[in-house]
Amino acid sequence: MPVLGALPTLVESFGRQAASTPDRIALVAGDERLTYAALDEAVDRLAARLAAAGARPGTLVGICAAKSAACVTAMLAVLRTGAAYLPLDPAHPAARVELVLADSRADLLLTEGEPVTTAVPVLRLDGEHPPAAPLPAAPPDPSSPAYVIYTSGSTGTPKGVVVPHRALANLLAGMRELVGSTAEDVWLSAASLTFDMSVPELYLPLVTGGRLVLVDPRTALLGKRLAALIEREGVTHMQATPSGWRVLLYAGFRGPRLTALVGGEALPAALAGDLRSRVGRLVNMYGPTEAAVWATSWEVPIEPGTVSIGDPLPGATVHVVDDGLDEVGQGELAIGGVCVADGYLGRPALTADRFVPDPYGEPGSRLYLTGDVVRRTGAGLEYLRRADTQVKLRGYRVELGEVEAAMDGLPGVRQSVAAVSGDALVAFVVGDCPDLRRRLAAILPAYMVPTRVIPLDSVPLTPNGKIDRRALEEKI
Repeated sequence: MPVLGALPTLVESFGRQAASTPDRIALVAGDERLTYAALDEAVDRLAARLAAAGARPGTLVGICAAKSAACVTAMLAVLRTGAAYLPLDPAHPAARVELVLADSRADLLLTEGEPVTTAVPVLRLDGEHPPAAPLPAAPPDPSSPAYVIYTSGSTGTPKGVVVPHRALANLLAGMRELVGSTAEDVWLSAASLTFDMSVPELYLPLVTGGRLVLVDPRTALLGKRLAALIEREGVTHMQATPSGWRVLLYAGFRGPRLTALVGGEALPAALAGDLRSRVGRLVNMYGPTEAAVWATSWEVPIEPGTVSIGDPLPGATVHVVDDGLDEVGQGELAIGGVCVADGYLGRPALTADRFVPDPYGEPGSRLYLTGDVVRRTGAGLEYLRRADTQVKLRGYRVELGEVEAAMDGLPGVRQSVAAVSGDALVAFVVGDCPDLRRRLAAILPAYMVPTRVIPLDSVPLTPNGKIDRRALEEKI
């Protein structure tokens, strides 16, 4: 594992960059273009307001706003106060946003427009506000939380992953070293802010003097418009899931100067070959939210053959282990090092179950058990499958148990099973709930609403009394 040594936090790195290149364009969002100086000043002003409202080290600030320059300003401002931020998508159902806010016990909510809840003190991003006393310069403790990202939960309740500043700093330094990012580079940010893939694409350009170009996640689904934006802004680096890259390829996209990063889902070999032939460089990234976004990478060759997830980034270690944490050729992938998150917010038992003492590391270090089955090859690690019921759909982590719990709570549903067929989420339902999809859309994000509902008289079982998922797959 390459060691990067002591690293400045994102707050320190951005502050130094803004002081070094104040007149360079830092951020582009539609017609809005902000220099480093303008962005830094906006961050300072909002950080002062946040501090006056109670944001400080040890607090959590929810941010519920559309992807915009103001939203990026808000995230940086929260970090400058020493607090951690929690991104919330205003496009998600209000019930989902309220659930996450309640579970996180957020201390403050930054929002545009009317707040989704009155249970948390609210600070509006829009409108005019009186100035507040500026904050003294005080970089955050590297061990303190930087952000909390909520992922799907197997019990029906989403869970918050707490990522500290040291893990975030390690991610940015490691990607800068392996992927490359300079003051001449332009990064496109197409991911939703509630998807942790957004983290490196937002911050890496801002700590290397480059330019960040924001695009709404919905626009990212329009291949020709996205391709035109990439050409117009001179984008040099872009991340997307395999599903996202397909949208561009179907539109005839070619980017010979583009460094393309792909992750969030398993990369099919055919797509790897097609995409590699159309871009200047292709890197397959792998990592869970619990390991600060990306933990391994693999430079895809011109003729990729078998697809690998590669080797660990600087600051990360990887082990292929059995149930006793002994190294094996094929088994569960365990990740250690500086990249490992603190754990799950307010869930000590679950944290202890998935974040275990690292028998290969320094005393006190931990491994995160990913639940992903991999094997070692000459090209690095090869991803095989999930070991549990968690799947990825269009880059989003979905725990099938959470979808099933939501369906089982609806009137008329006696039993339900969620399954995946290709890129589609399928629901098997015993009972009578004709408006099931509409009801689910009111409580779940769109990517967790089944696209197909198959009625059943009963759920098939194996001789051991378990759900016979193979029999269900035959009904799709």
